[in-house]
Amino acid sequence: MRKIFKVEGLDCANCAAQLEEAIKKVEGVDDATVNFITQKMIVESNCEDEEELFKKLKKATKRQEPDAKIKEI
Repeated sequence: MRKIFKVEGLDCANCAAQLEEAIKKVEGVDDATVNFITQKMIVESNCEDEEELFKKLKKATKRQEPDAKIKEI
């Protein structure tokens, strides 16, 4: 499954890179890309429970970048 999220509150490209690495470590995530310019995150996942995956992504985002928020597009 491929999901695209809007990322609000990223301060710099380095923050986006660090968030990308944190998201890649989330259980069920196969790959992730965070683009600072477009403020979008693309997540490739093998997780069938989209709601559970979104909760994990929000938690990882809050831990890595407390000011950033993700929203489903």
